[in-house]
Amino acid sequence: MQYRPFGKTGESVSVLGFGAMRFETENGIIKEKEAVSLLRAAIDGGVNYVDTAYFYLEGQSEALVGRALRDGYREKVHLATKSPVFALESAEDFDRILNEQLERLETRTIDFYLLHSLSLKTYEEKVLGYGLLDKMEKARADGKIRYIGFSFHDSHEAFLKILNGYDGWDFCQLQLNYIDVENQAGLRGLEEAAAKGLGVIVMEPLLGGKLANPAPGVRAVLPSSRTPVEWALDFLWDRPEVSLLLSGMNAMEQVSDNLAYAGRARPGMLTTEDRAMFRRAKTVYDTMALVPCTKCAYCMPCPFGVDIPGVFEAYNRTAVNMNEARDLYAGLEGHRADLCRACRRCERNCPQHIAISTTMKAIPPVFAKDGAGD
Repeated sequence: MQYRPFGKTGESVSVLGFGAMRFETENGIIKEKEAVSLLRAAIDGGVNYVDTAYFYLEGQSEALVGRALRDGYREKVHLATKSPVFALESAEDFDRILNEQLERLETRTIDFYLLHSLSLKTYEEKVLGYGLLDKMEKARADGKIRYIGFSFHDSHEAFLKILNGYDGWDFCQLQLNYIDVENQAGLRGLEEAAAKGLGVIVMEPLLGGKLANPAPGVRAVLPSSRTPVEWALDFLWDRPEVSLLLSGMNAMEQVSDNLAYAGRARPGMLTTEDRAMFRRAKTVYDTMALVPCTKCAYCMPCPFGVDIPGVFEAYNRTAVNMNEARDLYAGLEGHRADLCRACRRCERNCPQHIAISTTMKAIPPVFAKDGAGD
């Protein structure tokens, strides 16, 4: 495992962090034995940063992580979770939820505490409106948290306002991969945050799994000397501004592969030709992607039964392989796009700001023409 300094905090973090968002479930319940084994295997392999959040896996993730970090594992890691700013209805909610998180995680102190999924709107209305920065500082003074940060999903301009609006940020968490170089905070945001001394965590390095098994056109651009996953991770590890990247590992093979990749991670590890290759891969990808869904499922559950991430996965697949797309959509029987009633509840929580209700209207005709909507 390789380690890097975490901004101005003085901490050292593994270049690979464990994102506790994508554990497998059965009947809506996390498969605990498997999840604990995966997390502990990663820690045994040198991972020392574990990331979760209040709402992950319908509120189950934090408690699972707390149990997984028993038996001495808590002392081996930096533990991170997030305040669900978008769901707070009062300043008092911040303290209530933080105390609940400490209980769930079975810890006295959360090492890295983030204001979750900030946009300019939530920053101005909730963070500033409820005085949450003062709340964060008070929680640190009380020993409940150690470092103050935020995760982000909005425009680059919004990112700059948040980054420069408070001098106390220790770190931030950004969505970044070789496709999203100009999306949201982008590479400019990465560089600007690092220049201010913040540790920078990268989420969605595989764009919700899309870059793990890319479309044939993208795969053809990537040399076969590395797997598509390793290429995607190396794109980020090449940048010295990246402190660590998060991977939502849900299989032991993913853990072992990612540990091997992390062992080879170095700043400046790519050649000029490699970097040009990523630009070509993005050009190919951008001609295929229809909906920028990462399957985070913040939009779920739909009150009308639409499997929103599943529908978008099938729809995106139409740009690559219509037969596969048809099979995916057929498997969504009872949860397809035609159930959408455009209530827009999902859109309020979508980090990618997808016009879900509008897009849903366009999808049934695509599959109806192909016979998949019968």
